[in-house]
Amino acid sequence: MTTFSQTPVHVVGGGLAGSEAAWQLAQAGIPVILHEMRGVRGTDAHKTDGLAELVCSNSFRSDDATANAVGVIHAEMRLAGSLIMACADKHQVPAGGALAVDRDGFSDAVTQALSAHPLITVVREEIDGLPPKEWGLSIIATGPLTSSSLAAAIQAETGKDALAFFDAIAPIVHRESIDMDICWYQSRYDKVGPGGNGKDYINCPLTEEQYDAFVDALIAGDTVGFKEWEGTPYFDGCLPIEVMAERGRETLRHGPMKPMGLTNAHNPTVKAYAVVQLRQDNALGTLYNMVGFQTKLKYGAQAEIFRMIPGLQNAEFARLGGLHRNTYIHSPTLLDQTLQLKSRPGLRFAGQITGCEGYVESAAIGLLAGRFAAADAKGVAPSAPPVTTALGALLNHITGGHIVSDDEPGKKSFQPMNINFGLFPELAPGSIVKPEGVKRFRGKDKTIMKRQLLAERALKDCAEWLGGTAAASDARVA
Repeated sequence: MTTFSQTPVHVVGGGLAGSEAAWQLAQAGIPVILHEMRGVRGTDAHKTDGLAELVCSNSFRSDDATANAVGVIHAEMRLAGSLIMACADKHQVPAGGALAVDRDGFSDAVTQALSAHPLITVVREEIDGLPPKEWGLSIIATGPLTSSSLAAAIQAETGKDALAFFDAIAPIVHRESIDMDICWYQSRYDKVGPGGNGKDYINCPLTEEQYDAFVDALIAGDTVGFKEWEGTPYFDGCLPIEVMAERGRETLRHGPMKPMGLTNAHNPTVKAYAVVQLRQDNALGTLYNMVGFQTKLKYGAQAEIFRMIPGLQNAEFARLGGLHRNTYIHSPTLLDQTLQLKSRPGLRFAGQITGCEGYVESAAIGLLAGRFAAADAKGVAPSAPPVTTALGALLNHITGGHIVSDDEPGKKSFQPMNINFGLFPELAPGSIVKPEGVKRFRGKDKTIMKRQLLAERALKDCAEWLGGTAAASDARVA
């Protein structure tokens, strides 16, 4: 491996984004110093000092690269040599059409890979201010739990207020405490995904009466007070279960408790009014995560209310749900198209602090930040991925998202976003054509074809982009 510079790039934060950024830099021949405070100082959400620890769900969501935007970004990251995706693939557990991982095995693999890399030095220390200018190229990837001192330093540098929203954690249940005389194994519509067999979720059925009683209990449940966080908006993709219940009695039945695509193996002729799904959380299959059950209920209320769910009446919880604050910057005004702070060239941001949401998205932005910094270190102009790719679409949202101005009253401010096809540019006119021999080609069929074409275009353009960046790098080496 050729080393291009003896001056290391400093990466602050050893979560998914920071770990991926460090790996991309080192694989490009750039020395890295990775600063991680866990091991010296903990956080309200993390339980270990392992790099890339997963603090919420253990799912990387859909792995379908043919018609799902999340699956497309998975595939693009694999093409780009992602460490996060390689470790996720190695430690996957059954989860239907999703890619879920054994969280401990995954984190251990990332930690080992980074610690063993000859160009990466892991330093356990807290960085409580902006990286000193004498460090040169640096990346801040401190995530949604950025310390107050570092957040204050960012605010002082940018002159912009930091934005924040709440994120909630779902409970984890011991498998042996689940009553399988009531529950059954099945993936929705029997869909088979990576490492799965179509029966990868445990399903708990509720009657209408049971559902109504459960919703009443959720609404009346004792929740954690917001205190100084009062007024901070939620991210709609990760609403606490009780907040969803407050938005309407049927909200849960059309969200995490929807019964569609599921047939009760114990009573096939009776359709459940609502269903709670649990997803395998570790490789041994001893722990199961309550899907979509993020919560800010107090611990006592959680145990009491969640045991109202049929099959969980004797549930033993390995971890109850919790609440923590996410902080992110107003990236469209602060960052350029290579994630570099406009007021301070050479300093980049990566991960959730930039305004993306989700494990995969955070790692993807870390991947890009690492590649951009590597290009700078080599004296090559960074090459951004096309906006037609999942990587490019997400980057475009972060660096070119909506900017609130005085002459646009009522417009929404920049908000965190998961990758989705709504961020992709439209297909060329005439791209969607009714297949030969098909008589009826309506909305749903057109939507499926559109997604497939968007995915196909994204992967093609990503491969071409990666080939181009590799060619530029090779030319620089020569």
